[in-house]
Amino acid sequence: MKNCIIVHGCPSDKEKDLDASTRTYDKYWIAWLKSELPARGIRTEVPLMPEPWEPDYGKFKGAFEKCEINEATVLVGHSCGCAFLVRWLGETKRRVDKLILVAPWNVPDKDTAARIAFYTHPIDPTIKSRVNKITIFTADNEWPDGKKSAKLCHEALGGRIIELKGHGHYIMRDMKTAEFPELLTEVMSD
Repeated sequence: MKNCIIVHGCPSDKEKDLDASTRTYDKYWIAWLKSELPARGIRTEVPLMPEPWEPDYGKFKGAFEKCEINEATVLVGHSCGCAFLVRWLGETKRRVDKLILVAPWNVPDKDTAARIAFYTHPIDPTIKSRVNKITIFTADNEWPDGKKSAKLCHEALGGRIIELKGHGHYIMRDMKTAEFPELLTEVMSD
């Protein structure tokens, strides 16, 4: 049975002390997609990554691997969640149905040891042989490091690039909506 796991991005440390009702990194299109997919028969999980403002691959891996992952799984990552998924797929050599990277980010955006360690890893080009379909979402007005990250992912993994107008880094202030029908279409497509 097809299932979907969505890995959220890494917020600034301003969100460190926010509770579930006010944090943003697992909201908006992520929450929207999490409500849309079960209505279409796809079990969906959004694991809450530990201390995402200071990402740690080992901690992310521990939270992520509590989810059911099999050859019918669709993995969706946002921003640093993409970096995590790409690294995890490269290290574990697991097979999944789809890998969808939304505004991938795989360059250290802060000069902190945690972020440098999280983002600095090679992309395993053999991932593409274990994933049936790879899609990368970017935007015409994405930040320069985001554009660079999308290009690096595409060069290593191939797949389809979808560039949407005015979606920026696929956060609420850029998209101005929680709905993301193009992503829903990609998850549902064969």
